[in-house]
Amino acid sequence: MAELILVRHGQASFGADDYDKLSELGWRQSRWLGEYFAERGAAFDRVLRGSMRRHAETLQGIAEGMGKPLEGGEDARLNEYDSYSLLRSHLKGGAMPKSDDRREHFRILREAMYQWCDGTLAGAPHEPFAEFRSRVLAALAAARSGSARRVLVVSSGGPISTILAEVLGMPMRGVVDLNLQTRNTGITELQAGASRVHCVSFNNVPHLDRPERAGALTYS
Repeated sequence: MAELILVRHGQASFGADDYDKLSELGWRQSRWLGEYFAERGAAFDRVLRGSMRRHAETLQGIAEGMGKPLEGGEDARLNEYDSYSLLRSHLKGGAMPKSDDRREHFRILREAMYQWCDGTLAGAPHEPFAEFRSRVLAALAAARSGSARRVLVVSSGGPISTILAEVLGMPMRGVVDLNLQTRNTGITELQAGASRVHCVSFNNVPHLDRPERAGALTYS
């Protein structure tokens, strides 16, 4: 049986020209997670990550916190959906929500994602949800393959939520509900046997649960 440790990337740069890079807090979150792993003597037989910049930087931060290199295999199937394509499709050319209004941004994104999961999102071209789900589950199958007993996977909220919804047998809209609750550098633990995958824990951030890190808990 293999243990899969799924980690959502650190806080990205919401509202910046390049969202894909980690914010300064995102770097700290990643290093703190690495320190948490090191304190517990954590070791990984295999490391995988998506091909996005925030995935690579999060893995780099974890390695810095652990004080040792982590060479991760790159799998683009672990990449996030394009939220801006979903928003543009949903708004049908209308004004995008202001970058400084997070509440409105994520309210509209939730609506767009529900339509996406339902297969009813029209408008500008975007990756169909069925294709997104298929590639993510293929990445899960690849992560489970081989002889590694403990696998670290660095990805995004969408893929991690898709995997967990599949494991728990949730309806497709459950992907959205889980996705919008995922924390930056949150840890989701799975146990993968020969025929089934079980959820052990979801979205834990023990490395942030310290008084001096108040305010370090983020979702985007």
